[in-house]
Amino acid sequence: MYERWLNQVTHLGTPKVLLVGDYILDSYVYGDAERISPEAPVAVLKVVDRQFRCGGAGSVAADIAALGGRPLCVGVVGRDENADRLRAMLTEVGADVTALFSVNDRPTTSKQRLIGLAQHRHRQQLLRIDEESDEQLGADENARLLEAYRQYLSQSDIVCLQDYRKGVLTEDLCRTMIQLAKERGKRVLVDPPLGRDYGKFTGACLITPNRKEAGMAAGMVVETLSDAERAAAILQERLRLEAAVITLDKEGAWLKTAERSEHVPTIPRMVYDVTGAGDMVLAMLAMAIAAGNDFSTAVQLANIAGGLEVEKFGTATVSVDEIVNEILSRSRGQRGKIRQMPALANDLNYHRQQKHRIVFTNGCFDVLHRGHIEYLRFCKQQGDIVVLGLNSDSSVRQIKGPTRPINNQHDRAAVLAGLESVDYIIVFEEPDPLSLIRQVRPDILVKGADWAEKGVVGREFVESYGGSVVLAPLVDGKSSTATIQKIQSLSIGTKANEPRGTTGG
Repeated sequence: MYERWLNQVTHLGTPKVLLVGDYILDSYVYGDAERISPEAPVAVLKVVDRQFRCGGAGSVAADIAALGGRPLCVGVVGRDENADRLRAMLTEVGADVTALFSVNDRPTTSKQRLIGLAQHRHRQQLLRIDEESDEQLGADENARLLEAYRQYLSQSDIVCLQDYRKGVLTEDLCRTMIQLAKERGKRVLVDPPLGRDYGKFTGACLITPNRKEAGMAAGMVVETLSDAERAAAILQERLRLEAAVITLDKEGAWLKTAERSEHVPTIPRMVYDVTGAGDMVLAMLAMAIAAGNDFSTAVQLANIAGGLEVEKFGTATVSVDEIVNEILSRSRGQRGKIRQMPALANDLNYHRQQKHRIVFTNGCFDVLHRGHIEYLRFCKQQGDIVVLGLNSDSSVRQIKGPTRPINNQHDRAAVLAGLESVDYIIVFEEPDPLSLIRQVRPDILVKGADWAEKGVVGREFVESYGGSVVLAPLVDGKSSTATIQKIQSLSIGTKANEPRGTTGG
């Protein structure tokens, strides 16, 4: 099971996801809340930080991009500063915002959250300020959206509708979009709003209401798993869906298709903030289904992604590496090894408190061989904790050329995580590891002996605070390049010996 999940999540590919819906700018104002105003019995918020994040359909777009997909955004914003900021943020993560149109007399939907900090760190939401219009779009705006949708549809792998009831996804528009998608063989996934009538989503592939939304749409209260089973069956049949997926917070999800009805459990979480969990579920479902996975596998992966999201504050993305780490954690019954900053920094601080010596090394580790194994064992012998900086796919291409790596960064990290000599793995994008070395601040920096004359990157920094640099002996004739060349030569030899001109297959 775990092996299958790892294989699926590391091969999601780069699908183009046509995403239509309500694009929202989420803003967070953090401040110390340590006194009461003398003017009124309210907390005084002394601002210490401001953050902006993509919300609504924008959150789904950011989640898709974090998972490796390409979001094609269709929706509306106002003609204001918030629109400029939202477009810039979406563009930065790799979304296509060409069809995120500005309209007059309508603000960019925004949600500003005022967050009080007790003792400078404990977060508590005090107030939310919404700026929006839920008036339905006019005929001209609808026509413009539909035209963009038609143009994008042919190049898309899957369609998502994210409805927050802000006037964009009208009944006529939804029905037309779903029909056009079906005519072109494209599946439509829907994250619906709270409401009693989901008729406009009839004929979609899949719908993902939460417990409360499903209950209202099905005309019942969803408390137990039996309730969820019945509500899912009602929605799946009434809306003529391929699948209904009811998300059930700590109980996971219920999946209903024409062939199966099953509970897909999840594991208990330390829930920090449920904001954006539904967006993450929709994003992962879209990515997994576009990659060819069945509904059950897609829901399993969506459960994991949504669970990781609720452990974060506010609308937040979840990476493939985090999901790989979670799957590895479950398979081993302990925490995984793949990390991101600042989580790695926190772990290393703990080890330093325990007087552990931190060893750092880095490399591509494309096709694992005996030389790699002995090298990493040598690293482990130099200290207590080995941190391995793994070159990302893009940085490997810069170093090795356009035909490398053979194995993608998620597969390489997963294999390395199975080695006892490696304690932590972090993927880095730069061609050299200097920035990462500065963040890790190792006691010992290890590189192969072939770097003696080339100069070890990070040596000056590590030695500046009393750390040391150690060169590891090499195993003669063992390298990824040599291994790949041998495989290629064997392949060429096999083809040369194949009989030619025969018939009969």
